[in-house]
Amino acid sequence: MSSELEAFLEFITIIKALSKASIEAYTNDLSHIEEYYNTSLLQLDEIRVLKYLSRFENKRTLNRKLSSLNAFYDFCHNEFEKKEAQKRSFKFSKIPSTLPKHLSYEKIMNDLNLIDKSSWIGLRDYALLLFLYATGLRISECLSIEHNDLEGQWLRVRHTKGDKERMVPVAKEAIEAIKAYENACPFESSYMWLNYKGKTLSRISAYKACKKYLNNSPHVLRHSYATALIIGGADLRVVQELLGHASLLTTQVYTHIQKQNLKDTVLRHHPMA
Repeated sequence: MSSELEAFLEFITIIKALSKASIEAYTNDLSHIEEYYNTSLLQLDEIRVLKYLSRFENKRTLNRKLSSLNAFYDFCHNEFEKKEAQKRSFKFSKIPSTLPKHLSYEKIMNDLNLIDKSSWIGLRDYALLLFLYATGLRISECLSIEHNDLEGQWLRVRHTKGDKERMVPVAKEAIEAIKAYENACPFESSYMWLNYKGKTLSRISAYKACKKYLNNSPHVLRHSYATALIIGGADLRVVQELLGHASLLTTQVYTHIQKQNLKDTVLRHHPMA
């Protein structure tokens, strides 16, 4: 690994304080290119970089690697006075915008009400899935929640992507489901979501529960939360804050839902529609 790449990784770890997953992604993307050519990224011209990138057909994978390269070259341009550190910027591959998969409130509640709540595991699954839909949390954030993070009807989300703490309101129905689960749970722990052994619930177990009752992944509940807010008239910046997106660009994937909702409203209510 070149000294420039080591400096960049130190920068995003200490100064930018990116998440462990993000740092690993940058490390893999950039170090693999250096290993492929057995030289520093600063010694590579654009032709060789593009030749390496041409091996990837998936546009989302390609754009992630392009993002890593742009961040690295931008860092080097600002930090190093070298001829090789000239300003470089690779254009992203265009990806057709697609509507994030989401479920309606009626669909979610109908399926969750079929859960057998006669056992504490059933109460946990019901509370967990309802909580995910009520808060829009990432599954990693949800499983890191501790009991004292819930303050009345507000949730303090501390273990977030990029370490950016935020406060999220929680629906009364979800809080009541959590209390029923807590009262029935036979184990004591600072963490809220536990498995049958009393240990912190794993991502795989949470995924299985979501798949079993909703036939979807936990991330679909996050999309369903955001979609419900947009259709209800919430501002994109409010949704950005609630979801914990660092950039509004990430939240803008829901813009076309907002536009469609406006169109449907006009068609329903305008006399000339």
